[in-house]
Amino acid sequence: MKAVMVMFDSLNRRLLPPYGCDWTHAPNFARLAERTAVFDNCYGGSMPCMPARREMHTGRHNFLHRSWGPLEPFDDSVPEILGRHGVYTHLVTDHQHYWEDGGATYHQRYNSFEFFRGQEGDKWKGHVQDPDIPDALSWRNGPLWRQDWINRQYLQDVADHPQTRTFDAGLEFIATNKEADRWFLQIECFDPHEPFYSYAEHKKYYPHDWQGPHFDWPDYKRVTETADAVAHARNEYAALLTMCDTSLGRVLDAFDAHGLWDDTLLFVCTDHGLLLGEHGWWGKNVQPWYDENIHTPLFVWDPRTRATGRRDSLVQTVDFGPTLLEFFDVDRTPDMRGRPLADTVAHDTPVRQTGIFGVFGGHANITDGRYVYMRACAALANQPLYEHTLMPTHMMSRFTPAELTAATLEPARPFTKGAPLLRLPGFAVGNPHAFGSLLFDLETDPDQEHPLTDDALERRMASLLVDALRAEDAPSEQYERLGLPEHGPVTDAHLLVRAQQPQAASAAQPLPPAADFPDTALSVHTPVRTLLAHPAAHDVTLEQLPMLASPGLLAMVGALTPHQLAAMSPAVRPDQLRLLAGALAPLKDTTEL
Repeated sequence: MKAVMVMFDSLNRRLLPPYGCDWTHAPNFARLAERTAVFDNCYGGSMPCMPARREMHTGRHNFLHRSWGPLEPFDDSVPEILGRHGVYTHLVTDHQHYWEDGGATYHQRYNSFEFFRGQEGDKWKGHVQDPDIPDALSWRNGPLWRQDWINRQYLQDVADHPQTRTFDAGLEFIATNKEADRWFLQIECFDPHEPFYSYAEHKKYYPHDWQGPHFDWPDYKRVTETADAVAHARNEYAALLTMCDTSLGRVLDAFDAHGLWDDTLLFVCTDHGLLLGEHGWWGKNVQPWYDENIHTPLFVWDPRTRATGRRDSLVQTVDFGPTLLEFFDVDRTPDMRGRPLADTVAHDTPVRQTGIFGVFGGHANITDGRYVYMRACAALANQPLYEHTLMPTHMMSRFTPAELTAATLEPARPFTKGAPLLRLPGFAVGNPHAFGSLLFDLETDPDQEHPLTDDALERRMASLLVDALRAEDAPSEQYERLGLPEHGPVTDAHLLVRAQQPQAASAAQPLPPAADFPDTALSVHTPVRTLLAHPAAHDVTLEQLPMLASPGLLAMVGALTPHQLAAMSPAVRPDQLRLLAGALAPLKDTTEL
């Protein structure tokens, strides 16, 4: 028996023909749907990229304890477990996050691996002189942006692209080992993650007239671009999706040519989706995890049952690893929360009644397949929030000595195999309080445009969320942060949807355009770092935007203007911008002092 997982990144199910899209060119996804069980109710869990991969390895959620980080010393890793039981495991990928500080323990869990360079801002080719960068709608201006324009110079042909080379390597492994038994191949592709870089042969399916600046890498923010710009970016994403479809077709061709349908499990999946203007937002992480981002595509072929058709049962990313273990007759570990999907593939047998999902420090979410409850923090501070880890690294850096001075050693948790943990103050990318707690009925409101206010339903969904928190061994501070009971039942006193309606309504309002604000010497169009360096502007800026007192946040957003910051976070309200604009208008520029 053999297994192949084809994993894409940021694959929006709503743009796939098997999930109802009628304008993207993806014939191989349609071909795949005819040969597999197609899951209509698959959800991600811990977000985004590396937290999702940690779930795939460990079969358990991690966003309640940890942000983006490596596999921990106590983590079970499905590829490593398979290797110990005589299943050869091989990873081919162009996903550069594996080689950053926050992902550095994943690829070594496989018997062998290959990595192909050049995606996004991968630190690949070294150019001392700055590249020629065209005018663009993106606000990016840092090292990642610069490096990407260097990398693109080496990706002029489809054959050079890391996606192509990744699939080349996967097909080489299949051809080399097609006669062997007991192996698992993971073909992991960074696309269609932004930037949406593809070629003329893919773009030809999406003809449109765009005369504006370069735009294939939207910032993670509110949509402030024109409707034509939004349509252009969606077409760029679709072209990259078509490129992914072509690569997928090569795998299906190999299954046909080598007779792999007879003895090989096939998994085609993603970690999460991507907002492409829906809900007035680009990207992920800051805003709530709407359906377009968390409700993911999943296709499974199990040669033991050869079952096809649609599956309605609720499944999650944590089920992927246990499914692989069961296929190779390997027991899952006691710490795994995921369940094998063999019976679900064969007969649509349910494996769970609810699914929990979220990002560290964001909304804690629960779904029963129909209703989705997004629980925000109870107070504006979004505290307490702690990292629980033995691997103190962020996404692209180590924890600093200053951060580590605040660490305490806490006793072992049920899943750490007796190991104590470091407990350190955590930092959330966004603040869910700005959006409020939200409740949706996907049956009557699949696009999540009309949040419900229903105390009885919220109490039921909050109770399901508390059950899930307890099952996941959530740390005590999460209950406090979310305003939920660590012990005992959920009561009306714990409900938040009605109380947080004002900020939910405010977050749903569009941001006033930049032209609505005066363009004085110092204004909401001046970079935040410049305002805070000005003796008089410093105090009035912090009065309206107190979150900028955080050195960590300032390091991330210092080059942005207050108006741009408001586009990235509804925590900066239009009324605050107006007050700040009025206070800044009389001030002189620093250079005049």
